[in-house]
Amino acid sequence: MELWLVRHGETLWNREGRLLGWTDLPLTPLGEAQAKALRGVLPGLPAFSSDLLRAQRTAELAGFQPQPVFALREIHFGLLEGALWQELDPAYQEALLRFQGFAPPGGESLEAFQERVLRFLEAIKAPAVLFTHGGVIRAALRALGEDGLVQPGSAVVLDWPKRVLDRLIPNP
Repeated sequence: MELWLVRHGETLWNREGRLLGWTDLPLTPLGEAQAKALRGVLPGLPAFSSDLLRAQRTAELAGFQPQPVFALREIHFGLLEGALWQELDPAYQEALLRFQGFAPPGGESLEAFQERVLRFLEAIKAPAVLFTHGGVIRAALRALGEDGLVQPGSAVVLDWPKRVLDRLIPNP
């Protein structure tokens, strides 16, 4: 089944290299341009989005009226929310890079996050476009035996739950 996973457009914290989970920041002007560049590129399928405004706004600017879903939220970074990547404890950096063994203080463990995301993806029974976050997309890629970071305003097309079909990076 074809799933299009779209990462929201750029926010200020993305640009600054800060951990951005549940903090609800707006898109930057570049982020809005990235979202608008998706209009006409994505298929006219039913759409779901994270319930955070940056994902919903990306969907709207791309021409969709998505159904908001909590399960598509980014991981909750807890006390690490807003921390600069370069100032993060090396143990946290390593766990995030490996995408395992990460449990931020006051936040959501990577295992609980992945379970939340994969449970939702497994429940989808028809092709869809999902407007979400980098961590959600990475969890889906890892479930398919791949890995990689997806830039803001980009998409990955999956033949769920079999394989990755394509990576789409429109230019604003």
